[in-house]
Amino acid sequence: MKVRQKITDLPQLHSAADVAQALGCSEWWVKEQARRGRIPFTKPGGSYRFTVEHFVEIMRIFESRPTEARVATARATPAPRRQVVAIATVSATPLKARTPRRAQQHQSQNAA
Repeated sequence: MKVRQKITDLPQLHSAADVAQALGCSEWWVKEQARRGRIPFTKPGGSYRFTVEHFVEIMRIFESRPTEARVATARATPAPRRQVVAIATVSATPLKARTPRRAQQHQSQNAA
């Protein structure tokens, strides 16, 4: 005898807006990441939907942790200073704006 799942046992699906609000980003960003295949999703009825498991995986995908080597290196060496590059002065011809076409046409009509 088969036992049917109750409808309450189905996973809760969340919209892209719900995920965006939880992540603190825009709904467009969530949809774009899903469209490009960068985050997991399901698409019943043509709209992006996300389960809790999807959300947890999204958090793992975009998580970054410092490695011990990076932390030790960051403390040991100060940031390098930028070099200031002197720009040589070049004599340039001053620019002159052209008369707009409307003004040129107006002047030629008045001269005639």
